[in-house]
Amino acid sequence: MQTPDARPLRVAVLDLYNGEPNQGMRCIRDFLEGVAAPSVSAPITYDIFDVRQHAEVPGLDYDAYISTGGPGSPWDGLDQPWEAAYFDWLDGLYHHNMTAAPKKHALFICHSFQLLCRHFGVGEVTERPAQSFGIFEVHRLSGGSEEPLFQGLPDPFYAADFRRWQVVQPDHERVAQLGATLLAREQPYPEYPYERALMGVRLSPEMIGVQFHPEADPQGMLVHFRRPKQRDKVVSAFSEARYQRLIDRLDDQQYLTPAYETIIPTFLRRAVAATHPVAAV
Repeated sequence: MQTPDARPLRVAVLDLYNGEPNQGMRCIRDFLEGVAAPSVSAPITYDIFDVRQHAEVPGLDYDAYISTGGPGSPWDGLDQPWEAAYFDWLDGLYHHNMTAAPKKHALFICHSFQLLCRHFGVGEVTERPAQSFGIFEVHRLSGGSEEPLFQGLPDPFYAADFRRWQVVQPDHERVAQLGATLLAREQPYPEYPYERALMGVRLSPEMIGVQFHPEADPQGMLVHFRRPKQRDKVVSAFSEARYQRLIDRLDDQQYLTPAYETIIPTFLRRAVAATHPVAAV
């Protein structure tokens, strides 16, 4: 419940969708505008920065940051002004959290997770042997057993996973040097002899990246994928069976709802606690 005189939590959203229509931004706005009822003790204001089209990045004067998913390869920005600006912002945020207060929490989703891992050398960022598209299990690693954003979720839990790229071959020496924690990996696929990709990394006490989409709204996504145009696209790219499994899992609350109701609300509450100590009481 919000405290009436609480200062707003100022959130910067780094939009990496490159101008392409998507469901991710709608879902993130729902949380920040209170539609998804995040239950934080302060009002929220936010600004959106168009990273890939206009090389826009926020300053360090925001309380919290959410960096989105996006289309294409996480290597598309090589030698591009937008990627240089993004990585400069990322270094600045990391340095601030190492040396100053109040600490600023940041959540990196899918495409942004891959960029985070690339920039800090957490692991190899490669193209996936086959595209992941659906609602799949996320399995905790030992380091994820105490992860605050996963508390209350079953192990494994389910999450929305739509990607052509992956982070594999974690550099454990570099992870230890950073003081980072590997949190989770994808479900096993017995029919494929491939390494299971990382699904979550806590880079620091304030900065976390996840490969999946914690913002994915089950009911909104269900409406989206039931549209004939979207159905035809999924069936054409995959199969009728894959499409029906997606619909069934979106329609069943045991799958996506727990992660949707836990991860981003917990992230926002922790951001409030870090920057609004009075409101967080």
